[in-house]
Amino acid sequence: MIRHARVLPVLLLAPLVLTACGSEKAGDPRPSGSPPAAAPAPADGGELASRARAMGVAPELVYVTEAPGFTLARQSVGVLGDDGFSATWVDGGTGALLRLVVDRGTITADSCPGQPVGDMSGEHTACAREGDAWYRTGAGRHEYALPGDGHVVRLSAEQDAVPRDVLRAAALAAHRPDAAETDRLLPSAEPAPATPVERGDLPPFGDGAPDNHVDVGG
Repeated sequence: MIRHARVLPVLLLAPLVLTACGSEKAGDPRPSGSPPAAAPAPADGGELASRARAMGVAPELVYVTEAPGFTLARQSVGVLGDDGFSATWVDGGTGALLRLVVDRGTITADSCPGQPVGDMSGEHTACAREGDAWYRTGAGRHEYALPGDGHVVRLSAEQDAVPRDVLRAAALAAHRPDAAETDRLLPSAEPAPATPVERGDLPPFGDGAPDNHVDVGG
């Protein structure tokens, strides 16, 4: 079951541009008829792991996606449930939200209808198999769910805000981040340096005690 993420989208980053796919088989979300795109440079495993664990996220559950017109809302990036991952991309023109979540578990023909789309618990969910993925609808939202090794990657959005083909392309584009994407996606594990506070009432001489002198009449 999808659980609430703890962080909401506020700020935006520069857009991640979607690479267009070739021809595709009907009913199968995996592109065919063309060789697979070259894999991006892998992230430094130690760097990704340290950044993810600092947020409480399991490193193996960190994914990133890309969609034309959408930019990452950096403050939406956070932990989902116990150690899952959640992030949201925003369309700067329409304000539409594209949410990616990754959590432990699986999804099958039997379990799919009982798992709500997004956070809409108690709503009816319709499921349709598309290749290795599930296209799911419910409560005005739609989602592509892709089972992984002990986890499920989900891309969801409002049905009237994000077209199905855009959602499908974003689901196909979901992947483990490379080094540059890790740097953009996850905050540094190192704490920010403390900024000293300047006090204007401290004299530059003596023991530095505050000047509490009271003028005549004060």
